[in-house]
Amino acid sequence: MILIWVMAAQALALLREVARLEAPLEELRALHSVLQAVPLNELREQAAELRLGPLFSLLNENHREKTTLCVSILERLLQAMEPVHVARNLRVDLQRGLIHPDDSVKILTLSQIGRIVENSDAVTEILNNAELLKQIVYCIGGENLSVAKAAIKSLSRISLTQAGLEALFESNLLDDLKSVMKTNDIVRYRVYELIVEISSVSPESLNYCTTSGLVTQLLRELTGEDVLVRATCIEMVTSLAYTHHGRQYLAQEGVIDQISNIIVGADSDPFSSFYLPGFVKFFGNLAVMDSPQQICERYPIFVEKVFEMTESQDPTMTGVAVDTVGILGSSVEGKQVLQKTGTRFERLLMRIGHQSKNAPVELKIRCLDAISSLLYLPSEQQTDDLLRMTESWFSALSRDPLELFRGISGQPFPELHCAALKVFTAIANQPWAQKLMFNSPGFVEYVVDRSVEHDKASKDAKYELVKALANSKTIAEIFGNPNYLRLRTYLSEGPYYVKPVSTTAVEGAE
Repeated sequence: MILIWVMAAQALALLREVARLEAPLEELRALHSVLQAVPLNELREQAAELRLGPLFSLLNENHREKTTLCVSILERLLQAMEPVHVARNLRVDLQRGLIHPDDSVKILTLSQIGRIVENSDAVTEILNNAELLKQIVYCIGGENLSVAKAAIKSLSRISLTQAGLEALFESNLLDDLKSVMKTNDIVRYRVYELIVEISSVSPESLNYCTTSGLVTQLLRELTGEDVLVRATCIEMVTSLAYTHHGRQYLAQEGVIDQISNIIVGADSDPFSSFYLPGFVKFFGNLAVMDSPQQICERYPIFVEKVFEMTESQDPTMTGVAVDTVGILGSSVEGKQVLQKTGTRFERLLMRIGHQSKNAPVELKIRCLDAISSLLYLPSEQQTDDLLRMTESWFSALSRDPLELFRGISGQPFPELHCAALKVFTAIANQPWAQKLMFNSPGFVEYVVDRSVEHDKASKDAKYELVKALANSKTIAEIFGNPNYLRLRTYLSEGPYYVKPVSTTAVEGAE
């Protein structure tokens, strides 16, 4: 304790030395080293004595090492200060920091602004400082992505309050935002990202954003002729559709219908591969968040395009289609929508089964994940009809699906191994699957064999499979009591259990 106090006193003495000297490089190095050893709570107790002005002044000397040391020292010392104190007493330094030529200084400044906007007492200091807000907006237009992201995060946080929304959208700041957008395409998309983040908070926030004209501009670009711009804009519009009020707005403005019409016309567009994956993902997310049945009935082109894309030779198209089928089939309602497509869906299952064995590794994993989503049925939703349906789907995947997935799980890729185990886990609570597993030679031994898995992810995946089997109400009857007890033992020993190796001493052995 005494040593910590001594080091804190030494840090204060060095800080005074830095203020006194003209070229305090050695003192800065020493201060940097000492501060690493002083706990933050000790620095907080000394906060009133911390004079940071000289450190901020040294940032203007255009000396690389001094700047690096000062940034690191200030990072540590500012953490010891209350956000309100920083906002009130260092406002000029914060403003200068945002226009500093060195990005590390901007990031330091924005990290402090980040602390301030998280504090309800301190944030008003920022809202009352129009020049500081303007500089934050202009940071979005910088070349450094970390600086831009930090600025977006701070402005997004400021906009959580009524006062923040008014400061951003009912002042000259909106003109600054529109001016920054003109920098280049990349910066324009960053501003759209901010607008979507703000819009997603509440209907009121969305109203401010739509009144500003920026949401309308984003939607105009989405449905415009530039295919690359479409591809970027659909990601942001998908983010807006994650909220109920966002989906309502898009529906009212006819945007969802427009997206559907663009998909309809995609067949005659040689460049549709640029934006189609994003448009299909948009509808996939829409179906999950609303009603799969309603979305698929209202926009039949969506389902049509998903089926079409699974047959594509383009792995990007196939991957998105497979992901979308998995998302659709993750709910019982979605499963029933797919089941209604009849033999067409059976062919799709055969295709996914084939791809899970023969496609490149990344697509194999996506196929296996989709299969897991399609086949999983929680115990409380297991009706005779639904169980018959998942059993028929499993059979459609391949001539011997159980052996197919067992073979995949034996390949030397941990991600593949886990994805195959996940398929077994998805069906482990369904009686038809338990019978298949029990009647498959060596399968029960494979499940309880710990020597197969070597990494943590694989051990965890195997444990989830054992847990799903052991917790099923029908397992003891189907697997028999001895096997049921083996599963319970595995479960109680945990995922990382290692059997002790017994050594026997033999008399006379060397």
